[in-house]
Amino acid sequence: MGIRKFRPTTPSLRFTEILNFDEITTDVPEKSLLAPHKSKGGRNSAGHMTIRNVGGGHKKRFRIIDFKRDKFEVPGTVATIEYDPIRTAFIALIHYPDGEKRYILSPNGLKVGQIIVSGKKVAPELGNTLPLSEVPLGAIIHNIELHPGKGGTIVRSAGASAQLLAREDRYAIIKMPSGETRKILLQCLATIGTVSNGDHNLQSLGKAGRNRWLGRRPRTRAVAMNPVDHPMGGGEGRASGGHPRSRKGLKAKGLKTRKPKNTSTKFIIARRSK
Repeated sequence: MGIRKFRPTTPSLRFTEILNFDEITTDVPEKSLLAPHKSKGGRNSAGHMTIRNVGGGHKKRFRIIDFKRDKFEVPGTVATIEYDPIRTAFIALIHYPDGEKRYILSPNGLKVGQIIVSGKKVAPELGNTLPLSEVPLGAIIHNIELHPGKGGTIVRSAGASAQLLAREDRYAIIKMPSGETRKILLQCLATIGTVSNGDHNLQSLGKAGRNRWLGRRPRTRAVAMNPVDHPMGGGEGRASGGHPRSRKGLKAKGLKTRKPKNTSTKFIIARRSK
């Protein structure tokens, strides 16, 4: 995957750097695995705006992703690598011998025609899913379960990966993308490899309109507001501001928001690096 740059024939193209999508093999999704994705524009069931700066954008359809990878010991063939408008990573369509089709998160380097399989005694190769008890030490993994059988819930965004460092009693010790080191039960499944589309964070959209296509509305800076609208608003000229705070007055940088009695604290060995 590479980044596509443009000659500055227009003001917006001067700074536009977007993906060239050379890994994508088709732009027609599998119809049986699509579901509606209703855009709510940041409104709740009463119609009140609860999330600001959200709304509009291109119409999307949800792709049903197999995060559980529970079709054990059945080899599947990679049919296509596709774009998913809902997530940052690419997805892969898998065809199984019994005729079933499933979408999975595409690991970086997965090719059309490749065979993948899930199970306890499968080889730790790219795209295969194994319990953490069977994954070799030092292996790079993604789509990791936190509870056995629930499906992968962490390390799923573009370019993300974790590393299996050790095993201790009933737990595997995993180094997360954030730098945090934590314990996860050995029965939990994980997929070998790094999530695809690692260049996602290198994009420069180039113009406000491309943000609007993605459903992001303009955002007013806090220091440009009045005191009644934001704690950082008001003042003469550019004298306003103060310590960065949220709209509700909570400090935005440096304030610890994690609950001290969180039940998962006992599984964290080392906090993420600051």
